[in-house]
Amino acid sequence: MSKALNVPAVALGTWAWGDSGETGDGYFGSRLTETGLREVVEKAQANGFTLWDTAVAYGMGRSESVLARALSGFDRGEYQLSTKFTPQIAGDGDDPVADMLEQSLDRMRTDYVDLFWIHNPADVARWTPPLIPLLKSGTIKHVGVSNHSMEEIALADRILGEAGFRVEAVQNHFSLLYRPCERTGILDHCRDHDVRFFAYMVLEQGALTGTYSPAHPLPEGSSRAAAYNGILPRLRTLTDRMAAIGNAHGASAADIATAWALAKGTTPIIGITKASYIDGLLRARDLDLTAEEIADLETLADATDVDTRGWWEQEMR
Repeated sequence: MSKALNVPAVALGTWAWGDSGETGDGYFGSRLTETGLREVVEKAQANGFTLWDTAVAYGMGRSESVLARALSGFDRGEYQLSTKFTPQIAGDGDDPVADMLEQSLDRMRTDYVDLFWIHNPADVARWTPPLIPLLKSGTIKHVGVSNHSMEEIALADRILGEAGFRVEAVQNHFSLLYRPCERTGILDHCRDHDVRFFAYMVLEQGALTGTYSPAHPLPEGSSRAAAYNGILPRLRTLTDRMAAIGNAHGASAADIATAWALAKGTTPIIGITKASYIDGLLRARDLDLTAEEIADLETLADATDVDTRGWWEQEMR
């Protein structure tokens, strides 16, 4: 059995790294360069942000390949890799989980993954058992499940438990605007069972950074623009309050969103496309929000009455 999962306070997301950079081709509409991403990696690593979260589904392998190039030259022991098996794009071989992992290892130029996830639930009883030989061989060190319900998390944990392993991490959408994991008891379960909860879309793809507004919408032609530009007017009161709280702490609205996720006991996965964003993570990591500030933010977030559930996410009951 591997030693216990040990990760930094904030994980770094590379979903946007799978975009090609061409207008209209990609989820985020970000223009990224290999030089810029190398600067991101160097600054992150120097500041202790050493867990990199990717997936085959992010640009169909492109994110994994770009990340590997950006990390080249760093010793493998200096960083942790987190990637995912997505049942919805599985091949039809004898062992699709091992096959997809092998391709990920090849793209990431490594012989093991620190944290390997079942990306989206499909058939938990089918897709969890193939993880066991990979854990036994050390090809994967730790297992997590993403976008799984409480029932699915428990089933995966039972299956792994029969072989002496367990679900050590859960990765679900969790932000000021989207808190079903709190209401359905998933956060409590993780807290009570020493399972690390990774919160993704903490910044709601930029909509909670305070950078965007009806006058300055998200990049035209991107999938996130289609999802968020229509609700930006309803977020204004919340993001203004986040900016004001940030101002009082010498931080930005985006830092407040991250600090809130940390205050809830989660490990935020923050998508990083610019080296300067690392400064915000350092501020958020050291920022203690008061109980009053947290309650105020949550009240304003509830008042927006928006639903930011992704098209790929099941409803958590």
